[in-house]
Amino acid sequence: MYFDKLDPLFHEKTRLGILTILLLEEEVDFSYLKEKLNLTDGNLASHLKVLEQANIIISRKTFVNKRPKTFYKLTEEGKKRFLEYINNLKELLLNFPY
Repeated sequence: MYFDKLDPLFHEKTRLGILTILLLEEEVDFSYLKEKLNLTDGNLASHLKVLEQANIIISRKTFVNKRPKTFYKLTEEGKKRFLEYINNLKELLLNFPY
């Protein structure tokens, strides 16, 4: 069935939001994601950790005005897998017997 093609890594509200933002914005910092998704530091950090461990996203740490900042972006594999997920979701929605 079509549901088998939906990657459970992406099929979670917060991670879906993170990945959608990264697909559209390319690279964003932690604060931007936190604000846009209305999440706590801990909640966002735990989802980012899951995605980073799965090689879906990568982080880049730097300093801006002498303050540490962490940026995130999709890996090539992550982008490919997320686009496959979106296509599988479209296929499910278009072909689901209502």
